Amino acid sequence: MKEYIYVSKPAMPPLEEFLPYLESIWESQILSNGGVFNDRLEKDLCSYLGVEHISLFSSGTTALIAAINSFDLDGEVITTPFSFVATSHAIKWNNLDPVFVDINKDTLNISPEKIEQAITDKTTAILAVHCYGNPCDVEAISHIAQKYKLKVIYDAAHAFGVEDLSGSVLKYGDASVLSFHATKVFSTIEGGAVVCKSLEEKQGLDRFKNFGFSSHSTVDVLGLNGKMSEVNAAFGILQLKYLDEYILKRKNIFDFYMKELSSIESLEFIQYKSGTNFNYSYFPILIGENFPLNCEDLLVYLQQRNVMCRRYFHPLISDFDVYKTVLVSKPNFVNAQKAAEEILCLPIYPDLTKNNVARIVEMIRGLL
Repeated sequence: MKEYIYVSKPAMPPLEEFLPYLESIWESQILSNGGVFNDRLEKDLCSYLGVEHISLFSSGTTALIAAINSFDLDGEVITTPFSFVATSHAIKWNNLDPVFVDINKDTLNISPEKIEQAITDKTTAILAVHCYGNPCDVEAISHIAQKYKLKVIYDAAHAFGVEDLSGSVLKYGDASVLSFHATKVFSTIEGGAVVCKSLEEKQGLDRFKNFGFSSHSTVDVLGLNGKMSEVNAAFGILQLKYLDEYILKRKNIFDFYMKELSSIESLEFIQYKSGTNFNYSYFPILIGENFPLNCEDLLVYLQQRNVMCRRYFHPLISDFDVYKTVLVSKPNFVNAQKAAEEILCLPIYPDLTKNNVARIVEMIRGLL
């Protein structure tokens, strides 16, 4: 049977260590509605991430919808077209208009300069993405938000555990949203969370994900069902035990790629914010015009050799049909379009063997 190397694979803790959690759930017969494992995971995550308040959700997308909803926004939200489509979907699900602006060519994060140029009297918030876990220019975004009295929400789906010199990057803005999808650095199989500023905000998020109930007989807001199950929470508790080991393995792969590929002049790499403690969630490369194959052809070349890379993010969100008729923006995304045409994410996950990483490097260097 052929061995396929995927761009990412779930990190699976030992099954024998997960079984006692399942036995406890079976015994309690509590599967949802904020059981003991949900409560424990929230506390464990606050401790690990260095944050005070966190609300768990069934997915990163529902968490993002809830975070945006919690600020009672209207009008326009400035965001990036270079992201997974859930980022802008969450804006639209809140009946708001996404305004896409270009990214920085070196970091591939949203450009603060372009944010300020796009602000109108309808702008109420900024939704920025820490792309590949590389922190945005949070200081510049904070300055703009204060100047124009805007809310700032960070899509931190890639940024679990990432820290800068001031601590967790999840502390920036008015809220940060995490994804715990199966292939993320930290996983609950499916899940997500909102990191918020106060207990009052957390309680509001907790009500929102439980249909808006504030008591057994009172509904205060138009909520939805976004609760995390006890099975997912238990998986997350166990995952957290091994997370530092997983990240170290990712770092070793990341460093090997950089050592072996950075000397290739026709490949480019994004610039990472100095002084940052990364989680090594992705390994993106940009395929320059002097490389023997363009990005799509390299993708196919590697797929034919059972290496399944991904073009995160291609196409741009603004190019999807669903956004062509509702987009509120001036579409001039020179940097974002260039990145979308050139970007390729190579496989990186804890169980990826040294031999397979070396094989991938050999395939790429063999084209020169």
